[in-house]
Amino acid sequence: MSSKLSEYLRNRLKEKKILLMTHTVVGYPSLEDNWQMLEEMQVANVDMVELQMPFSEPIADGPLFVKANQEALKNGIDWNAYFDFMRRAHKKFDFPLLLIGYYNSVFVMGHRSFCSRLAEHGASGYLLPDLPLEEMEDLHELSKEHQLNPIMMCTPTQKDTRLQSICANGSGFLYCVARKGVTGAVTKIDPMVFEFLKRCRRYSDLPLALGFGLSNGADLNHLQGHADIAVIGSALLKTWEEKGPEAYRNHLNELAEATT
Repeated sequence: MSSKLSEYLRNRLKEKKILLMTHTVVGYPSLEDNWQMLEEMQVANVDMVELQMPFSEPIADGPLFVKANQEALKNGIDWNAYFDFMRRAHKKFDFPLLLIGYYNSVFVMGHRSFCSRLAEHGASGYLLPDLPLEEMEDLHELSKEHQLNPIMMCTPTQKDTRLQSICANGSGFLYCVARKGVTGAVTKIDPMVFEFLKRCRRYSDLPLALGFGLSNGADLNHLQGHADIAVIGSALLKTWEEKGPEAYRNHLNELAEATT
């Protein structure tokens, strides 16, 4: 389904070889650190940002993000703190913002309240990696009312019939998971990844994002012509943790250079 978000991405692709989507876990290491990260992302001209709502059992995430989620919860991040951060970020920065989180949190809040609050605070859409297609109908209907994009996730292990159904329900773009497993481990960009992207393209003309295990400009260069968006999350957080803000800025700049 086409939308303002997919049109925005297509327009950006007229100027860049591949787009860059980055990520931060809201509340880790702190909201002040998150804000500084977003400021660096703005300077690097990233195209889209995921704001992760922390959850106690983030089953799609590797050790680095598991720790980040748990520490963010210890730092007191709840829905009110999360939405306040999203509202401030929406007013300050140019890039679209997406929520990424887990369905338990959404279920507790309620579908209608979730969609209403997301739209009110400036989100363009959301990703819920643990919510299967068959359970999304009510959320999808409410998302249409609030002009939100529920981002569908495709994986290499899905059979073609399943992949076709997921792609048919896509909105904004499709998030293609590069390999089995959780976030953080290194992904080799090889012919199997390209073949998977071809399978996704067969069933949708929405922009294709590839995530899980990408880390540097070379990865983006390899993906050009195969994917439309590269998703970098764990690698940037690792740089921030181990080397600090200046190295984080340099890492972002290396990624941004590979998009043009």
